[in-house]
Amino acid sequence: METSLYKLYKNKISQELFKQFSYNNVHEIPKLVKITLNRGLGEAAQNSKALENSINEFTLITGQKPIINKSKKSIAGFKIRENIPIGLSVTLRKEKMYNFLNKLINLSLPRIRDFRGISSKQFDGRGNYNLGIKEQIIFPEIEYDKIDKIRGMDIAIVTTAKTDEESFALLQGFGMPFNK
Repeated sequence: METSLYKLYKNKISQELFKQFSYNNVHEIPKLVKITLNRGLGEAAQNSKALENSINEFTLITGQKPIINKSKKSIAGFKIRENIPIGLSVTLRKEKMYNFLNKLINLSLPRIRDFRGISSKQFDGRGNYNLGIKEQIIFPEIEYDKIDKIRGMDIAIVTTAKTDEESFALLQGFGMPFNK
C-alpha cells in the first residue's frame, strides 16, 4: 500500500527535482532513506518510571517500539553506571517513515506554540535535516493529562541528496514548513 506522500514523491516531486537539477539519471534524484527519533534520558538512571513513560510515548507516536540505549561506561559526575538505560531511539523506514513525515508536517508542527516555520539552517552539509522538538505534546496521540513531564526529542531526516540545496528542495516538495 502506497502512502499519499510516497505517491506525491513518485508522481510530482521526483519529476520536478529531475528538471530543476538537470540530472542525467533517474537514480540521482534525492529520496528519503530513513527518519530517526532520539531522546536522551539521563534522569532514567534514578527514575525508572521516566523510561517506561518515554517508551510508551515513542510507541504511540511512531507505531514502533523504541530501542533502549545503554551507557557504555560509568561516569561519576553524572551519576551514571555502566549498562544503565540513558536514551531511546526509533528508526522508521518505508511506509512508516512516510506516514510519520505526513503526520509531522500536517498535524504536529502546526500545533507548536507561536509556530512560524522551521529553520532552514539545520542541514548537516550532506543533505540530511535535523530537527529538535521541545515538547512531545505536539503529537496528537499524546494526551496531555497522562504525561508526567514535558520532554523533547531529536528527529533526523536522512536523504540520498548530495547537497543541502537538493535536500531542501526535496523537503520543500513534501510541504515542510520552512520559515522565510
